[in-house]
Amino acid sequence: MTSNPLTPSNGDDEPRDPLAEMLKNLMGGQGMGNIDPAELAKAAGLPNDPNLLAQMFSQVQAMMSASSEGPVNWQLAHENARRVAAEGSDPSVTSQQSREVDEALRLAELWLDPVTVLPATGLIGRAWSRAEWVEETLGTWKRLTEPVANSIANALSEAMTEQMPEEMKSMMGGASSMIQNMGGAIFGMQLGQAIGALSADVVGSTDIGLPLADLEMALLPANVAKFGDGLSLPDNDIRLFLAVREAAHARLFVQVPWLRGHLLGAIEAYARGIHIDTSRIEELARDLDPSNPEGIQEALSQGVFMPQRTPAQDQALEKLETALALVEGWVDELTAAATEKMLPSAAALRETVRRRRATGGPAEQAFASLVGLELRPRRLREAAVLWATLKNERGIEGRDAIWQHPDLMPTAEDLDDPAGFSARRQLAEASDTEVDDALQKLLSGGFDAPARPEDSGADAGEGQGPAADEAETKDNGGSEDDGPKA
Repeated sequence: MTSNPLTPSNGDDEPRDPLAEMLKNLMGGQGMGNIDPAELAKAAGLPNDPNLLAQMFSQVQAMMSASSEGPVNWQLAHENARRVAAEGSDPSVTSQQSREVDEALRLAELWLDPVTVLPATGLIGRAWSRAEWVEETLGTWKRLTEPVANSIANALSEAMTEQMPEEMKSMMGGASSMIQNMGGAIFGMQLGQAIGALSADVVGSTDIGLPLADLEMALLPANVAKFGDGLSLPDNDIRLFLAVREAAHARLFVQVPWLRGHLLGAIEAYARGIHIDTSRIEELARDLDPSNPEGIQEALSQGVFMPQRTPAQDQALEKLETALALVEGWVDELTAAATEKMLPSAAALRETVRRRRATGGPAEQAFASLVGLELRPRRLREAAVLWATLKNERGIEGRDAIWQHPDLMPTAEDLDDPAGFSARRQLAEASDTEVDDALQKLLSGGFDAPARPEDSGADAGEGQGPAADEAETKDNGGSEDDGPKA
């Protein structure tokens, strides 16, 4: 029997799928084959912790043969996020901490009442551990990152099926599902790493400017204490200031129903347009050699799955950053107004939070490298100035009325020139009024109809109606009464 060199035998005259065999050698079975787990972890952006890698890759090996729901292995993402969140120390919340958080958030709601017309939410304040934060927010992270994962999965699938040389296509066999599972596992590990790292930095459910937990108001006592390290300020002042920020975020997202969907939808739209560099994946496909799994290892270590930002995405990012800045600027302005007479340390804490939000921490940077999206409000200070200007011009009620509809929201131009916002809005409203008036006049027949060519009377007998007969009679010196009488 003549054997096909691209379809080697397994010793019992049954052909094997060489690509599948190579991938099994890569991710399962005999000690990961010739692949160095540390190098594969580097490709996924994970720390080189032998114990952690051993645990994760044992799970990956078990999952490689089973398809995951969608492009991301969410089970792996969840378990990795919980594992990273538990690193160091993540003690359970004590009853005293729960009571302190509840009291701080209740007091924060009272302090906010005089500085905004948006009513209190009535939500119960909660104290979360880092693991609880992961559990409460994972659903939103899934919504935000799936478009990116879809882009990666589609790019990988297209490269492996359409761009692969013809002689390689015959080798695919049942290995395509393994490739998809491998990509989903890598992305899941990356995402879990980023979410778990964020859980060690955030102080509440809205700390990054997004409502990650639906209809929740919470603080993380362990991270609040970490936030206060080195500030030399009373713990109670720090807790109260952060509680006011959390309550202000919650009040905005609850009382402005369109805002949550607007922000999350903008991020989803941005993520759907992320470009994956398929040429790098095509190179991986062309260079695959079943006898040389180190080729895949080297390609992965170069970040072959990382998303690339396009000029169109840069424009979308500017719009998203404006929306995030407006949310953060409003919260910043309200928090300052609510605490300036209550907390002696309010000004110092405000500046600390501003710098923290503007620069972002390692966890936010890790998330940005994963999905190509930075969630930092770069223009927080300009947005705060805009909201303060609107309060001076229109009062609290007029300022907060801006949130009634997304079409009323300020733009990046308004952040550049806060003082000119009202004048520009008046010009826009005047223009809209003129258009509406003109349209109404047209619909009511107020405009003269344009003359039609057929009304010129060029053709014999055309345009001869009662009015024309009357005009002709008058031209002849007669009148309607000059006619014959019975």
